[in-house]
Amino acid sequence: MLLAGGQGSRLRMLTKNLAKPAVPFGGQYRIIDFSLSNCANSGIDTVGVLTQYKPQLLNSYIGLGSTWDLYCHNGGTTILSPYVGENGGSWYKGTAHAVYQNMEFINKHNPEHVLILSGDHIYKMDYSLLVEYHQEKNADITIAVIKVPWDEANRFGIMSVNDKGEIIEFEEKPRDPRSNLASMGVYVFNTDILKRYLERDALDSSSDNDFGKNVIPRMLKEGRRMYAYSFSGYWKDVGTIESYWMASMDILHDSTPLDIFDQKWAIYSLIPPHPPHYLAGCARINNAMVSEGCLIFGEVENSIIFPGVLIAKGAKIKDSVIMSNVKVDNNARIEKSIIGENTVVGECTIIGGDFIGDEFGVEQYPKITVVEENLNLAPNTRIGVVLRMNRNESKLSEVAGV
Repeated sequence: MLLAGGQGSRLRMLTKNLAKPAVPFGGQYRIIDFSLSNCANSGIDTVGVLTQYKPQLLNSYIGLGSTWDLYCHNGGTTILSPYVGENGGSWYKGTAHAVYQNMEFINKHNPEHVLILSGDHIYKMDYSLLVEYHQEKNADITIAVIKVPWDEANRFGIMSVNDKGEIIEFEEKPRDPRSNLASMGVYVFNTDILKRYLERDALDSSSDNDFGKNVIPRMLKEGRRMYAYSFSGYWKDVGTIESYWMASMDILHDSTPLDIFDQKWAIYSLIPPHPPHYLAGCARINNAMVSEGCLIFGEVENSIIFPGVLIAKGAKIKDSVIMSNVKVDNNARIEKSIIGENTVVGECTIIGGDFIGDEFGVEQYPKITVVEENLNLAPNTRIGVVLRMNRNESKLSEVAGV
């Protein structure tokens, strides 16, 4: 059961018109490609994809799942959106409620175990090893876990385990975490246990109907057999602009643990046909990923360029993500930015970097500038976030420069 209905509000402009799992990533993928490819590579051929927020593009993108080799008569990929039945219906209230609303789908296939996944993480994981571990431990639930930086631990479900791997403490997004062992949002349930707890949760009017906030703490309180499965590979929750940008830059590192070129564990994607990319004689490319259908006449450094992008003469792109069909005109400069699809960047426009100055003094702001899709930026536009000195208070304050 692949949870793919999130709005992703912290991704701001990137999720203005589409669900977070549908956000483009890595030159030719969408975020959900990683979880779907993990299913295919792990031998899982029955996947329910639970969508809700702006699902049109995501639904059409997934289709029958044939891109990920998940199309089969007895299983395959099924889109599961909220619906109204004879007893009414409602939007999904939380992660647990979303699965509970689709219990009929689970009953139809009558599995021994149910794997719950999130559709908005970047990672490569063999779920079959997780299921084997779950069976070996004779667990009621097994949660995939990974150690995260301490300063990020309050973003996740955090747990403590004993020397047997049993979960002895769990707290969802604690203000003061006592551990940095984080839930990856990947769970394996025994089906009968899952049904029992989801039914009880649905009857609890005080519940948020969420696995991390309600179901897992209740199971722990009642002494269920709960185990943690340690994952040591690359994993990134791209729920913020900063984490999305960092994961994108990670792909460009020579020693990255996220190897998208590994054909033994391929990441599959629905890719529209494009001609080969073209690099003009005046083009300069350094540590960049340039997709099909691009025309490059300018300079690209440490950046990811999606299909169909035009970068004209004199234009310079650095530390940025340029999404599909963007046109960057002559002498434009883009630095540490994310540019949405189909946007036109006019001549001599500057996006990001330290382009604004005034009598109070300015320094480059370390965050990422985001430009939404389908814009037409006039020549000489200036866009970015800077730190500007306040004359009266003698301190730096954050402002937008346009």
